[in-house]
Amino acid sequence: MLGKRVPQVTFRTRVRDEAVGGPNPFRWQDVTSADYFAGKRVVLFSLPGAFTPTCSTYQLPDFEKLFPDFQAEGIDAIYCMSVNDAFVMNAWAKSQNLANVSVIPDGSGEFTRKMGMLVAKDNLGFGMRSWRYAAIINDGTVEQWFEEEGYSDNCETDPYGASSPQNILDSLKAVKIAAE
Repeated sequence: MLGKRVPQVTFRTRVRDEAVGGPNPFRWQDVTSADYFAGKRVVLFSLPGAFTPTCSTYQLPDFEKLFPDFQAEGIDAIYCMSVNDAFVMNAWAKSQNLANVSVIPDGSGEFTRKMGMLVAKDNLGFGMRSWRYAAIINDGTVEQWFEEEGYSDNCETDPYGASSPQNILDSLKAVKIAAE
């Protein structure tokens, strides 16, 4: 994965637009991979599903809380991706009171499939979802890769550690020290 360019995908997002009016002032907006990744150094982490226990209790809240530490290590943005639609991702972001992490809805799983991380989670009733992974992406190119062990369809466990914000932050600091 190192040195790999992220796939060029168009994501269907929903954005707040007061001009729409009414009780649900959101409109569709296409956002491309280039919009998210070009000219920036970002953390992308992808997980099996919005509102799931590990993702909602540890991974997403810890990325949100540690955002200033990531900024201090040269990270411009943190993105959370899941094979969920824009409605689900926006509801999850709202429920998590996100101010620092942005969510990316990979509703059809196209980006996840092209990253080689699409797995079946039929054993949980999820269908096709993302394997848990994270990456440091610099101007659209994978600079560092963090993949949970055991990649497989219908995995009986949900490994979590390699893609934790703490592990990624430690890696960023180690690379920075090695470069000095």
